[in-house]
Amino acid sequence: MVSQVTLNVQGMSCGHCVNAVESNVGKLDGVEQVNVHLETGKVDVSFDEEKITVEKIKETIDDQGYEVK
Repeated sequence: MVSQVTLNVQGMSCGHCVNAVESNVGKLDGVEQVNVHLETGKVDVSFDEEKITVEKIKETIDDQGYEVK
């Protein structure tokens, strides 16, 4: 089942930040789509709940050096 979550992410300030989050989260097994909204600090993620958890997605963003609120 595909779910959608919007995460509040702090520390993103440029195109590199967008690419880092989109590419690393996007390659996780079970993630369907990732959209980073730099202006608002939001990250929309569509994912398959049977393959990946929101916690794993948050952990991946944290690993890139950004803080998920």
